[in-house]
Amino acid sequence: MSEKDPAAGRFAAIQITRLLGVACVIAGMLIATGRILPGLPDWVGYLLIGNGLVDIFVIPSILVKKWRTPK
Repeated sequence: MSEKDPAAGRFAAIQITRLLGVACVIAGMLIATGRILPGLPDWVGYLLIGNGLVDIFVIPSILVKKWRTPK
């Protein structure tokens, strides 16, 4: 019986984090320009953009450092 490789799950988690970050940036841009949910204030869109950028660039590097194999 083969065991599941933990690296595959970690890789998937990092990629899903990045993908959700891109979705937040796109949703934030659409909200800030008033194309979707025009009743929301612009700052909600900017908040989503900022959150998405953190999800794309910061969180994956933190996860990589946390899950790195000890040398």
